[in-house]
Amino acid sequence: MMIFLGLLIIAIGAFCQSSCYVPINKIKNWSWESYWLIQGVFAWLVFPFLGALLAVPTGHSLFELFSEANSFNLWMTILFGVLWGVGGLTFGLSMRYLGVALGQSIALGTCAGLGTIMGPVLLNVFFPELNALDSLTFAVILGVVVTLIGIAIIGIAGAMKSNTLSEEDKKAAVKDFNFPKGIIIALLAGFMSGCFNVGLEFGKGITFAETPDIFKTLPATLLVTLGGFVTNAIYCFYQNQKNKTWGDYKNKSVWGNNLLFCILAGALWYSQFFGLSLGKGFLTDYPTLMTLAFCILMALNVVFSNVWGIILKEWKGVSKATICVLVLGLIVLIVSTFLPQLI
Repeated sequence: MMIFLGLLIIAIGAFCQSSCYVPINKIKNWSWESYWLIQGVFAWLVFPFLGALLAVPTGHSLFELFSEANSFNLWMTILFGVLWGVGGLTFGLSMRYLGVALGQSIALGTCAGLGTIMGPVLLNVFFPELNALDSLTFAVILGVVVTLIGIAIIGIAGAMKSNTLSEEDKKAAVKDFNFPKGIIIALLAGFMSGCFNVGLEFGKGITFAETPDIFKTLPATLLVTLGGFVTNAIYCFYQNQKNKTWGDYKNKSVWGNNLLFCILAGALWYSQFFGLSLGKGFLTDYPTLMTLAFCILMALNVVFSNVWGIILKEWKGVSKATICVLVLGLIVLIVSTFLPQLI
């Protein structure tokens, strides 16, 4: 029952994250850099801060927690957040060139595998006494491999889509569709996005002993997203200057609409890691699932993003064979969520 509850909560978070690009489509008369920054204020600062407060027992504060934390671990958590920020930027671009379904599939699949493996490997480099590599059991590696197989199958479906649709049909589904360019960006996004889980690994000890298990990773999540916000803010301000889009912020006629959908997008995005923290709180007695939780989250993100891709008609006009390959990939991803626990 505990496993079911933990996975269900993670799944709900994944569904919400996969839905975060839907409200973004409702934003009017703002450039990409402007709405990306504003939604990031909520996704990477406001909601993570509010979430981290849940991990603070009565009589304590976040300032106390961070000031007393191991400074090396704290700054490494933020550093990997900065690196993850690069993945966040290119992640948005992968949606632009591949669409919600395929872009998230490739980026999140790469992120799932590397994020799960890189954390223990790097912890072992800096803290060999922790024996972090022991967490990479056969079941964990199998889960990662099966997840990557599912992602590869979906990638094949994307290639089939690219080869069978006319340029007109591609543009109708995804305005700026560019498969070669999109794949490169999505792979880079996935590689850098894997740094999020590495940051969580370095910051998992930054918590109060009295904090309930379901909230323990929320302070580290705030530190990682803080680092990511810095990267994204610098780039967005650079694009504002380059493209002369500072006027977006002065357009009072759309602020009400755009702020509402930026808040909604930010809340949906953050819910994946809020759900990850809550879900892991139910999995503490299952070390394999604890290690694989991030990979499971990313796999479910891919499943739900493709559901949205179908709803948004991004796969409209493709052959039945392409749809069959896509569905096969989704089934493999769903199996990867439960397979390791059956071993």
